[in-house]
This record gives sequence, C-alpha cells and structure tokens, in this order.
Amino acid sequence: MAAPGENLRINPDRLWDSLMEMAKIGPGIAGGNNRQTLTDADGEGRHLFKRWCDAAGLKTGIDKMGTMFARREGTDPDALPVYVGSHLDTQPTGGKYDGVLGVLGGLEVIRTLNDLGIKTKHPIVVTNWTNEEGARFAPAMLASGVFAGVHTLDYAYLRTDPDGKIFGDELKRIGWVGDEEVGARKMHAYFEYHIEQGPILEAENKQIGVVTHGQGLWWLEFTLTGKEAHTGSTPMNMRVNAGLAMARIFEMVQKVAMDNQPGAVGGVGQVKFSPNSRNVLPGTVVFTVDIRSPEQAKLDRMRAAVEAEAPRIAKELGVGCSVEAVGHFDPVTFDPTLVARVRAAAEKLGYSHMNIISGAGHDACWTARVAPSTMVMCPCVDGLSHNEAEDISKEWAAAGCDVLFHAVAETAEIVE
Repeated sequence: MAAPGENLRINPDRLWDSLMEMAKIGPGIAGGNNRQTLTDADGEGRHLFKRWCDAAGLKTGIDKMGTMFARREGTDPDALPVYVGSHLDTQPTGGKYDGVLGVLGGLEVIRTLNDLGIKTKHPIVVTNWTNEEGARFAPAMLASGVFAGVHTLDYAYLRTDPDGKIFGDELKRIGWVGDEEVGARKMHAYFEYHIEQGPILEAENKQIGVVTHGQGLWWLEFTLTGKEAHTGSTPMNMRVNAGLAMARIFEMVQKVAMDNQPGAVGGVGQVKFSPNSRNVLPGTVVFTVDIRSPEQAKLDRMRAAVEAEAPRIAKELGVGCSVEAVGHFDPVTFDPTLVARVRAAAEKLGYSHMNIISGAGHDACWTARVAPSTMVMCPCVDGLSHNEAEDISKEWAAAGCDVLFHAVAETAEIVE
C-alpha cells in the first residue's frame, strides 16, 4: 500500500482562508457563528461548500437527510470509498472551527491531491453530515444516526425545534432534501478531523490527538411539575417549588459524577422555566442532564443513579417528575488499524502526539457501527468550544490536516 512521502503537506493558507470565508456565513454576535442546522445560514453555507467541491472536480450527492457527499473518483470502479468529513452546522453561540474544520480539512485533502496529481485506487468522499450539533433538533448526530440505522428516517423527520418547527419541513424549506436512501452508501473507512473541545492537548503541548475511543453518553430530559405561585406572598412551607427540586437534582448529578471518578462527567446545560417570570415560582421546569463516560458499566451506573434519585428528591418537595432519554450512544472503540495509521502519520511528519479519548460525541461515533472509523484532533485554546471565543492557530489546523492527508491517502491507496 503506497503512502505519500513525508515531504508532502497540505496548503495551510488555503485551508485557513476557507475557514475564514465559511465563518462569514451565519456570524454570531461575539466573533463566532450561529449557523444552526436547517436555517437559511446553513443553506448558504452548504451552497458555498458545494461551489468549492464543484471547483475541485467533485461530484456531490445528497441523501434524504440532506447529508452532502462530495466524491473524487478512484482508479478502481469497484473499490469502496474512503470517507472523510464532519459538519457545517453550529451551536447558537458556536465557534468557527467545531465541525467546520473537519469538512474543510477533508476538502483540503482533495485539493492537495489534485495539486500534486496523485491518484488513488479508492474514491475519496468528503462529507457534511446534517444536524450533528443537535442544538436545534435533538438528538445530536441525527443524520449519521439514521445512516448507521440507529434512528429511522421518520423519527428524524418528525423532530421539532423549540419553536415547534419540524425537521422534515425545514429540510424541504431550505432546499436540501436529496434522493439518496440514507445509509445505502458503503464505506471502506471513515476519518473525522476535529478540534479537541477540551484542554488536554494544549496542556500537554501536543500537536495531534490520536483518538482511540469516544465517550458514551446519555441525555436525560427531566420535566418537573410544581405549582405556579407568587414568590413574595406564598409562605415557604406552602410552596410546591419545581425550581428548588431542579437545584437539588443538579447537586445530585454533580455528586454522581464525582463518585464515579475518574473517567466520568455530568452536568446540565439547558433549562427552561415556565412561566419564567421574576416573581412567579415555576409551575414547570424542563432540563437535560448530560452524563458521559468511556466505560459502559460506569455510564450505566450513573444513569441508574440519576434516574433513581431525581424522583425521590422531587417527591420530598411534592413535585412531579418524569424523565425521557432524548440522546444516547454507547462508548466507542475506534478501528485499531486506522488509529495506528494516524499515529504513524504524525510520527512520520514529526508532529508531537498523544492518545486521547473524545469527550464529545461526533458523527464518527455512529459511522463506527457500519465501517472502520477513527478521528484526528488538534488543540484548541484553553479547551474552549461551543463558545464564540473558540480559537485555534493556523499551525494547529495545518498539522492536523497534514496527518489527515497522509492517513486518508494511504488508506485510499496511492496509485504509482
């Protein structure tokens, strides 16, 4: 299997310029991006990506979930493609690199192969998965989940956003419903390049994260039902305070996570009070507990503890409590052969590297169910992500993309 020479590198200026150009679409209010899935900004970002793919000589297919697949042909028409990609959608207050680096890094791999006149036996397909973030339509990684058979297409189409808008309707509205059956494509391998979204690589002064595993996750959506009442005139002993129950459950989630150290996290990032008025005790509180671990037994233990303790806490306060699992994936072990290939590429290129476990969920977590998959990570400043202040350097972006280029080209088998 031929591998590219160690002197070959991607074009760092072109990669960076592409990142900055995409960041102009769906700007945030503090330097980042708000390009949530199936918004007009998402549609505009897709059009720009497709124009770039067209210019690179790629043929773009779209499936019924709106996922984009831009293909560079290989020399063997029967060889399964090597897929590389991530997502272009962002959080409401997202950064310029989360997901986008993986899509445009994949495109840069193709552009570099074109520049160098390199042919590969296997086709290479750059992928933009729909609704990875799950910020507007839960659960996260929705399109890749349908692709891997975790969710049905009907389930995905019926997801609603906080305003009651329906996923299937919004996908049609922005004009990105494809005709391909979701999951019909077969993969030789899948690579995903991403910022770490944590502080480890920067703290350890490493340029490359060789991702060996991905944490498993549960999103547990709780609905607490109390009694709306005036905050000033309702005696303390006569309150049915859903907000207080929420606060005590938050403390409990913290304790469950700490009791399962190391290798466990838990917290809450989204809360909805109703009626959400300053002087009214909430009648309803809805929030999502996010618990994660790379160990299946630990993840299961944490979920069981949270689901057992929350109703007990609520009952003590006379508050109703219901829970629905709105997101889940098991811990993932990435393909050892591909992991070794990423590590070897980093070593060959002289980049400092270390093994790392992905703390966040990624589309690769679902593709790993249907094809050999792995990830490459680069550092991000202070480990900050899902924040408009998210930042990386051009050098970090280029180093990770160099490793991606070498690993992908070797897997696609260069034709001499």
